[in-house]
Amino acid sequence: MRICIKFGAIGCLIFFLFLPVHAESMALNDLVEKIQESYERAENFEAKFVQEATIKSINKTDTEEGVVYFKKPKRMRWVYSKPELKELVINSERAWFYIPEDDLVYIHDAEEIFNSKLTIRFLSGIGKLRDDFHISFSASPADGEGNYLLDLIPRNFEGNIEKMLLVVNKDDFQIMGFAFTDVYENTTRITFKDIKINNKLPDTFFTFTPPPGVDICDMRKGP
Repeated sequence: MRICIKFGAIGCLIFFLFLPVHAESMALNDLVEKIQESYERAENFEAKFVQEATIKSINKTDTEEGVVYFKKPKRMRWVYSKPELKELVINSERAWFYIPEDDLVYIHDAEEIFNSKLTIRFLSGIGKLRDDFHISFSASPADGEGNYLLDLIPRNFEGNIEKMLLVVNKDDFQIMGFAFTDVYENTTRITFKDIKINNKLPDTFFTFTPPPGVDICDMRKGP
């Protein structure tokens, strides 16, 4: 039975999400403001994603794929399809982590996760970019295609996350992906594609009913 739930990694698995202007010589403050403004306008987000997690000590990289959905406030759903099926669903009250291969569902208090994971706070619509991070252009401020690269350092140390790299589209400011590195120098990289903004996502989409016969591990605190 797996008891380890990587909410830190999953939460830090994607980060901001939306946006528009031009790339060449925009000042950092202007760029950050555009990102935050576009984020504020976006009520929900969905995209296909590729997640690459590298463990430095053994030089091993695992790649996973799926679809992710966010809706403000405090709702998200990660549906992994490759190489293994699994699902993480979070709303304002609960979080479910379903592992079909193990016939197992973990249940957590959502507030415990929101309070401890700054990336999840931002994605769920209750965080501010400048409040949670020190922001600067990367040493190479653009990638090979001219897209912006930003370094983000958490203002408060949480969940072993040491730094993040944000990739922003040079033409429309859409967040194309991000990577984060922990204190052990392990790296997780998320790339988004086929992004859709402000599609209709009902609140009921962000609940989870365990299938019949699965084991339930309730990690919520008692009254």
